[in-house]
Amino acid sequence: MSAGRPTISDVAAAAGVSKATVSRFFNHRERLLSPDIAARVQAAIDQLGYAPSPMAQALSRGRSRLIGLVVADIANPYSVAVLRGAERACREAGYLVMLFNLGNEPGREREAIEALAGYQVDGFILNTLGRGHSVPDAVAAQGKPVVLIDRRHTGMQTDFVALDNAGAMAQLCSHLQAGGWQELLYVTEPVAGVSTRRERTAAFGTCLQAPMAGSVFESAEGDDAALLAALAALRRRAGRKRRPAVVAGNAVVTLRVARAVRELGWQFGSDLGFAGFDDPDWAPLIGPGLTCIAQPTDAIGEGAARCLIERLQGHTGPARRVLLEGQLVVRGSSAPG
Repeated sequence: MSAGRPTISDVAAAAGVSKATVSRFFNHRERLLSPDIAARVQAAIDQLGYAPSPMAQALSRGRSRLIGLVVADIANPYSVAVLRGAERACREAGYLVMLFNLGNEPGREREAIEALAGYQVDGFILNTLGRGHSVPDAVAAQGKPVVLIDRRHTGMQTDFVALDNAGAMAQLCSHLQAGGWQELLYVTEPVAGVSTRRERTAAFGTCLQAPMAGSVFESAEGDDAALLAALAALRRRAGRKRRPAVVAGNAVVTLRVARAVRELGWQFGSDLGFAGFDDPDWAPLIGPGLTCIAQPTDAIGEGAARCLIERLQGHTGPARRVLLEGQLVVRGSSAPG
């Protein structure tokens, strides 16, 4: 027997058969073997404690049963929750997930796709940064099925699973309007090139109805002074007769707004209303609690995995667009006046 872990050659030698015979045994083709030979192979496996390589078995059938999952930033709770949902659905279908974290570094999408393709993944689930043409080009070069999560890519006709951004924004604005908040400021990360941010910004404009008024501020990382100025301008526009409120585009923006409000010495729910996208664990702990839209992240991950697995099983229909509803979680930051 060879040193170290036993091999298929060791099993064949112990059973007195060929490697091809052992391979037939593991590929569930026992009908090609006599009962005596099948028993000898099983006895050799038991004696040696041999376990076949799942990768080798899968590749012998033309499939690795690996799914490549690319996420924009594993430090983002959204990415973690989506990963959890996708991994569970893949595992239940007999697939394993290989993860590549972009770390929010622009330009790594092609590297991620090519690296995962090197492991012979059967397909890709992509939650990328959503900028440039590197993703469509890299995916086209691999010729494998793809599902996009959260962010679209121009020119890619593929299955897409995400939050219903327009519906979620309508929930937030309707809730604020019902509470008497009339002067709104939508704060988002820079919009250019990111489909999710574009969709939420457009939906904000659509949702404004008299007597509500609103404006948009793009908050760049590190530009705290500009955000402070935007919030102060919001209060001035509102004056004494209109209640001002902020709508935050995601949890990153929510943290920036919370820091700015503390620096200004204001209180959520009285000096400034608030409602935002994403419902992080710390949202109930800031001020009177922050009103948020909780994304169905588990369901988004599961839905993306199921779409991809259906493609791997032969589904050839047109690209699907699956939009899931968010849940409005009301807390004290949007208390009615």
